[in-house]
Amino acid sequence: MNKIKLGNQGLHVPNIGLGCMGMTGFEDANMYGKADEKEAIATIHRSLELGGNFLDTADLYGPFKNEQLIAKAIGTDRNKYIIATKFGWEIDDNDKVTWAINGSKNYVKKAVERSLKNLKTDYIDLYYMHRLDKNTPIEETVGAMSDLVKEGKVGYIGLSEVSSETVKKAHAVHPITAVQSEFSLFERTVEEKGVIKTLNELAIGFVAYSPLGRGFLSGQIRSIDDLPENDFRRGIPRFQEQHFHKNLELVEAIENLAKEKNITSTQLALAWIISKGIVPIPGTKRRKYLEQNIEAGTIVLSEAELQRIENIVPLGTDTGAPYDEFSMGLLDY
Repeated sequence: MNKIKLGNQGLHVPNIGLGCMGMTGFEDANMYGKADEKEAIATIHRSLELGGNFLDTADLYGPFKNEQLIAKAIGTDRNKYIIATKFGWEIDDNDKVTWAINGSKNYVKKAVERSLKNLKTDYIDLYYMHRLDKNTPIEETVGAMSDLVKEGKVGYIGLSEVSSETVKKAHAVHPITAVQSEFSLFERTVEEKGVIKTLNELAIGFVAYSPLGRGFLSGQIRSIDDLPENDFRRGIPRFQEQHFHKNLELVEAIENLAKEKNITSTQLALAWIISKGIVPIPGTKRRKYLEQNIEAGTIVLSEAELQRIENIVPLGTDTGAPYDEFSMGLLDY
């Protein structure tokens, strides 16, 4: 696989990563269907065989089950993988998510020890603040993360879903290697708000989660009824009546262009992101889709093709909010 320099602190990763969240789902939430541990582990192993050793997880996923799955999958091959995990959604001593955001110095230190234990490792390659704690100065949070780097527990630090202002404040405390936010043809807020411009100016890498618009750009969702009755996406504006049919028309136009290139709409959407120097981390728990995703890392789009994509979904297109009202309020924009 092609490699990309993520930030300017020395971290190099494949130009497409593997989002592992869906491999375990969430307790007490109807998200991402039934887990299949055997297939998930086989998918992680297949990714490594193809050069895809950049795994993305978080303590929230499960909680802890996702990190534990990754530990089981990599076994004694820890040095062959680049592991990114996150903290910030507060998890209490009973392993329950409180749904508060905690970026305090004490919590950072508590969270990293749990992740190290669950990952069965003594270091984390890339450690993200999952969401901004608006009640704690970013300088305190990043200061605590910086301590982890000095202690050798963390290699590089990152942020998630943050504004340009927050990035600048954080970067002044300790070099930020990467910012991870939702980004796809259907979600370009970080571009509209100038965050990507700031990252480029500061030589900070950008990692895109949900690069397929939460599955919409895969072309496999043709009707609301294609989503299970309890699927959390039914509560997201993007998948609701006022946006669904318009979005489906956009997907069909993208599919037509993909067919001309003899690739899938998924591969086209990922190749478009990669062309911007951004690392997408599509989530999958099946080898079949993993292989298709990794192939996207080798696809080259011409300037004319890139312009056609931009014409289909111009910057500023309203495809519907990616979260419900509560979760939107937790973003730092």
